Amino acid sequence: MEVVNIEVHNLIGDCMTAGRKVFRDFLRGEYSEENIMFWLACEELKRETDPDAVEEKARFIYEDYISILSPKEVSLDSRVREIVNRNMVEPTPHTFDEAQLQIYTLMHRDSYPRFVNSPLYKTLARISSDASSPPAAATAPALDPASESVSGSAPAPAPAPAPDPEPAAGQ
Repeated sequence: MEVVNIEVHNLIGDCMTAGRKVFRDFLRGEYSEENIMFWLACEELKRETDPDAVEEKARFIYEDYISILSPKEVSLDSRVREIVNRNMVEPTPHTFDEAQLQIYTLMHRDSYPRFVNSPLYKTLARISSDASSPPAAATAPALDPASESVSGSAPAPAPAPAPDPEPAAGQ
């Protein structure tokens, strides 16, 4: 069976809502759902242009995910926490960029590899593969579920590229 390789930044971004939901469900089961929720809140803040709304959303994000009193606090090192605290003096849409990058990196290196090996991911990959497959009457190779090999004369599709090791700055 071809396993679809979905890059973490595509998975949690807007382009794959179904995949993001499955990843979020996985994180919930790992007791780390706050990471994707924080990341998504930061993305929403970046789209905000009204200064009053930016300040309000930044304070909400801080109280919900940065404050040590929050039950949904994300794990940040002291350097990044200090940057966020300085940025909160005058919040901008990019107040949490360093923290967002640190949480993205945590998900990319820790949660995502476990997700890729989980039954939830395998289900997502199967659904994605089935949705992109041509109709059974076409001449494309067929999947033999018993052997999990591809039959027919056409070669199997090449595997998708591996996830980027690090996001570019500002992403």
